[in-house]
Amino acid sequence: MERVGNTVYEKRHAAGLTQEELAKGARVSRQTIIAIEKGNYAPSVALALRLARVLKTRVEDLFTIV
Repeated sequence: MERVGNTVYEKRHAAGLTQEELAKGARVSRQTIIAIEKGNYAPSVALALRLARVLKTRVEDLFTIV
């Protein structure tokens, strides 16, 4: 079974953002950001694009299939 790996935590820290700030920018709850960072939730394409926009990176740099 394939899993989606991510670098959201690392990119968020590099950007100097809190989970709350990232959540607000991506229009989701802080709990959603926590679940994504832990690898417990694979976001929709729309959410992945919003996260990439807020973090000023590409979706491909945030998520991979592991």
